[in-house]
Formats: sequence, C-alpha cells, structure tokens
Amino acid sequence: MNRKTLVLPAVVGLLAPALAACGGSDGGSDGGGSIVVGTTDRFIASKDAPAPLDPAYAYDVGTWNVLRQTVQTLMVQPRGEGAPVPEAAESCGFTDNGNERYACKLRSDLKFSNGDAITAADVKFSIDRALAIKADSGVFALLSTVDTVEVKGDKEVIFHLKTADATFPYKLSTPVAGIVNPDNYEKNKLRDGFEVDGSGPYVLEGEEKDGELVRAVFTRNPNYKGALKVQNNEVDMVSYEDAEAMGAALEGGDIDVMTRSMTPEQIEKLAVADGDVDLVEMPGLEIRYLAFNTEAPTVKTKAVRQAMAQLLNRDELVSAVYGSQADPLYSLVPASITGHSNAFFNKYGDPSVAKAKGLLEEADVDTPVKLTLHYTTDHYGSATKKEFEELRRQLNGSGLFQVAIEGAPWDTFVPAERNGEYDVFGMGWFPDFPDPDSYIAPFLDKDNFLKSPYANNEIRESLIPESRGEADRLAAADSLNRIQDIVAEDVPLLPLWQGKQYVAARDDVTGVSYALNSSATLQLWELGRGVSG
Repeated sequence: MNRKTLVLPAVVGLLAPALAACGGSDGGSDGGGSIVVGTTDRFIASKDAPAPLDPAYAYDVGTWNVLRQTVQTLMVQPRGEGAPVPEAAESCGFTDNGNERYACKLRSDLKFSNGDAITAADVKFSIDRALAIKADSGVFALLSTVDTVEVKGDKEVIFHLKTADATFPYKLSTPVAGIVNPDNYEKNKLRDGFEVDGSGPYVLEGEEKDGELVRAVFTRNPNYKGALKVQNNEVDMVSYEDAEAMGAALEGGDIDVMTRSMTPEQIEKLAVADGDVDLVEMPGLEIRYLAFNTEAPTVKTKAVRQAMAQLLNRDELVSAVYGSQADPLYSLVPASITGHSNAFFNKYGDPSVAKAKGLLEEADVDTPVKLTLHYTTDHYGSATKKEFEELRRQLNGSGLFQVAIEGAPWDTFVPAERNGEYDVFGMGWFPDFPDPDSYIAPFLDKDNFLKSPYANNEIRESLIPESRGEADRLAAADSLNRIQDIVAEDVPLLPLWQGKQYVAARDDVTGVSYALNSSATLQLWELGRGVSG
C-alpha cells in the first residue's frame, strides 16, 4: 500500500487565483462499473429533523456532500481551489463598486434532471424559500446579507445585498443556494425524507431502512449542463455504522473508496502497508472546538471558561489521540487561512495550573468546578471518545475541575444542543467555503447555527460587516484579528485542533487526489476507473 501526499497551494481565501476551467481529468474515464464509496456519515430522518436533505435545512458535511452531487448552484469552487467560478451560471459578478449588487446570467438550455427548463424565477424561488423557511439548523444565515432577489427575463438574476459582502460568490456555491424545482419543493415547508431533485451532475436514488438512508446511488444526470466534468456513470455511497465496519468492507472488496471518518489507527496502518490500496493525504480545514452555553450556571462566569483555556494542553491532546494527523489550533480561524492569528496562545501562553487558579480565585469561583462535557459518539469518528477522555484527564488533573464526559449519537446530540440542554459540548466544523468569514459568522453573528446566547455587539455590528466589505482579504486583517482577540478574551468557544484529510482507494480508481477539496466537499464526479498499478 502506498501513501501519496497531494501538495496543494496554501489556502488563502479570496486571494487565491481562479482557475481557467473547473473539473477535468487525471486519467479516469466515464466508463466502467459503479464505483462504491464508503462513509461513516449517517443520514437519519427523525421527528426532530424530518427533512435532512432539503437544501433549506441541511447544514452538516454529510448531507451537504449528498446535495453537492445532485443540486446545482450558480457558483462552484474550482478543482484545485481558488475563487468560485460559474456553474449553473454562465457568468456572475458584482456590478457596483460597493459589493452590494451581484448579477448572474444563467447558462443556456439549463434543465432539472426531469427535463423541466430552469429559469431565473426558479433561482429566486430557491433563495427566497430558504430565507422564508428560516430552518432551525441556521443554514439560512449564510444568505443573511440578501435584501431582495430581482429577476430580468428568464436568464438574469440580480441580488441586492443589505451590506457589502465580498464573500457572497462563495455563499452562492453552498447547497443552501441550490436551485430547486418549485414543482417538488413547497415555498414555506421543508421536504421530508430523502428525495432530492435538482440539476446537478447526478440523480439520487436512495435505499432507506428504518428511517435511515443506508445507500445512495448517484447516476449520471443526462440533462446536466455545468462546469464539472463527470468521470463516471454511477457512484454508490454506502453508510457504515463505524470506521471499523467501513475498513472491513474495503479489505473485503465491497467498496472501492473509503472516506471520512477513518480512525487514526487505520490511517497509520494504511500509510505503511503495501498492496492494491493507496492512502492519499490532502490539506484540510476541519477544526474541532468546545462550545459553551454562556447562560448555563456552570460556565456563565467568564473566569471558568478562561481557566479551561488556560489549562488546555493542545500538544498533549493531539499527540495522545491524533498524532501527526492534526495540529494544535489557537483560534477559530485555522492557520492556513488568510486572517488567522494565534489569539489564544497570545492570551494564555503555555498551560498553567497556577494562572488558571488565579483566574478562578479572582472571580470568587469555588473549586473544583463541576461540569459535564458532551460529545457525539458517531459523527466525527470513534477517536472523539478518546479525545474527551484526554480533556477530562487534563482538567481534572489540575484539581480545579471535576469533569464528567457523556456521549450521544448525532441524531439525539444535535436537538439536545440546539435546545440548550448542554452546558459544554464538542463540535467539529468543516467550512462552508475557504474564507475566515466561514469560521466567524456561523458562530458569532446573529442567527448563528449553534443558537449560542453569546452576543458581542462590536463583532456583530461593526467587525463582521467591516471584514466583509474588503474584497482584498488581507485588508480585512485588522477586523479579523480584533474578532479573534475578543473570542480569546470571552471564550464562548475554545478551539482545540485542525485536521488533515485522508481518502483510501483501490489503485484502479482515478481522480482520488481530487475527491475532496479543502472544505471537505466530496467531489464524486472526479472518480473514474483506470489501469491498476
């Protein structure tokens, strides 16, 4: 087994140059049998979340990766990173100097997979629908700068924005901006279940069992017109209960490709073994963090949160659980993104029990502080439990905390978190797009997806709008640094680490190096069949 490391340019948000074309091939073909891809992502329709695949609701990496194959957006992130390029659109761009008017012209003969023609009115319907439904997942907030959507004829759509937003082209590349057919999606109601209708490169046919999508069959959409070059006729994505079951399926020949989430042990083993399976390492922008319900009695006092930040030893955490597969993170914005600062290291320096004790004493907080850390048992992989055991060890080892940990499956974890049942909980984040705004606004702006009670007026009213007004993201550095400094001071969230990405695949599968982009977007259209070896 061979380890192949793809080296891509550093991710620098909107500064990265756009490529001349999207898609492309690195040796695949559009023939051959179905390519079978394994994942540990679970797709469950429940009472609390009956519409997991509706673009107006979906807001996690797994469901977005289904929608990106099937629902087309006006813009798309190009192969090899860079600024977004037109996808369903023929052209898009700001038409004013203030980045407040954005116009797109649709491609000719654009159709939904059922053959219905797509018009500018369908684009307007889709955007207006997401904003009107205002789903509790919070995904609608990505479109929060939209004031009105204007249509001119069948081909032109004009977005009038409330404020300048240089990141808007990126937002039009996310599934919440996906174009849906008004015949299949009600204006003011989510579409329950696992049916998806769009104009993307594939048509979805799902296999459902007990309210869970266990197999998703993506068949090439004959009516697709866009920027992506599809390298296969069909991809089957199979959902496994855990990484061990997925790994056994790869070894047994039941799947061709293994994606997220593999265990650290699996990655280490695949990296040194020989055989007909290759491990590909790719840059990643995934982060992990602790989130606080800042109104909860146990952590309402800022000094408690600051003491946890002062005690956290990220180096030991990463070493004990993830090894070389992750790096310590000292801000919400990862190190490879323009605008990153080591705000938490600048504020707290090296871990110190004495400094943490001083913070608690100054605030008259009795010790040990008793609290529970909550985590999801199945969404980020089995290593999450070990990670929280290490966090518990560090905090309890200080003598200042008495911490318990408690895990729950994703389908019960998310509703509980949104209902404010957890005081402290662990989450991961895969960016909506590779820009610092995607690590700030979803957590700190109004209508944030965590439904956090934490609200800082300077961040919301001044700093976020200021940063979005700068098309040159380097020029936004002062605003972005100030935001990160405030987060380090108030600690509504506590960043832990940022990770790399891995895909394992049989060596007759081509395009694997492009199967994931830095935002963890699964690009199944890149996979093809080639010559083994």
